Amino acid sequence: MAVVAIGVSSPAFSPSTFSKAPSFCSPLSIAPPPSPFPPQSPSLPVPSPGVESTAEEKESSGLSRKRPARLSIPMMGLAGFGEAGAREVGAEEVEVRENTYGVYSKRGRRGRLQDRFSAVVGIQGDSKQAFFGVFDGHGGAKAAEFAAKNMDKNILQHMAGKSDSSIEEAVRDAYLKTDADFMLENADGGTCCISAWIRKGELVVSNAGDCRAVMSRGGTAEALTTDHRPSLESERERIEALGAYVDCCRGVWRIQGSLAVSRSIGDQQLKRWVIADPETKTLQITPDCEFIVLASDGLWDKVTNQEAVDLVRAMNVDINLRDPLSACKKLAELSMRRGSTDDITVLVIDLRRFIS
Repeated sequence: MAVVAIGVSSPAFSPSTFSKAPSFCSPLSIAPPPSPFPPQSPSLPVPSPGVESTAEEKESSGLSRKRPARLSIPMMGLAGFGEAGAREVGAEEVEVRENTYGVYSKRGRRGRLQDRFSAVVGIQGDSKQAFFGVFDGHGGAKAAEFAAKNMDKNILQHMAGKSDSSIEEAVRDAYLKTDADFMLENADGGTCCISAWIRKGELVVSNAGDCRAVMSRGGTAEALTTDHRPSLESERERIEALGAYVDCCRGVWRIQGSLAVSRSIGDQQLKRWVIADPETKTLQITPDCEFIVLASDGLWDKVTNQEAVDLVRAMNVDINLRDPLSACKKLAELSMRRGSTDDITVLVIDLRRFIS
């Protein structure tokens, strides 16, 4: 069974900053609160008090540099819904309820829904082989829609004839092909991607951008991905080595004053610096691997990894998840209660159903 959600303004994309001088963030004089995320490379200073920031942006160090001229990046239109297998709830929500997974997608307050998702179970007739993806579009929904329709096919194509040890290479090639093919569409905008490929009892998780995968291992949250943002030191250094600049615009670290993510599919005007190369992690699904949450940053900006795991487990997680969709909706509601204005897409997968 395959479900692809073909769902403006995104917090990742800020066309309003092009003609204005950026405002620089200064480090706080007090220590930030403990981060719910695993230790990462040092990142850039946080915005001034009163401006929301993510956990990565709260790790501070001073920064000042000369900036080249800004780019002019056009916005794009919005595609509509109409997906087989997905239930549209009004014009603002989409949900899917299945035995092995659930998906809930909710429009934010900044415009029409730009998130998309994909779920394909029973690939090549194998009930234990599946693909899941969440795609967080910015500058419109075309890139997210394109990736949701094509990513699983491209992974399967690049896996043909490869050994099991080459799966990560196949996934990387599929991300790059999806990006290259979208460029041929001559469309604006881009999308962050998080995907999970399940095959022969293995879980292959890949991401480009700031969508995130978090697994529950015996009730403990385990982040399987790193958020790709300009505030991450390794990403900033890569970007600046290629001639771009990173600065703080209205409380958010951005590339060339516009984009708040450092990896994506699309974003052709920034493609020299915003790469589609994913980071991939492979692990064996064991009985203590309970479930995995794939979600856009609309969730993770307001809900910690462990909070997400605790909430899902509290909703009757015994041997298997009883109602993944309800868990997805509860997570989205929690993020909205805490002030999220972004689109939120949450996909919860019962990993124990895929143990070989």
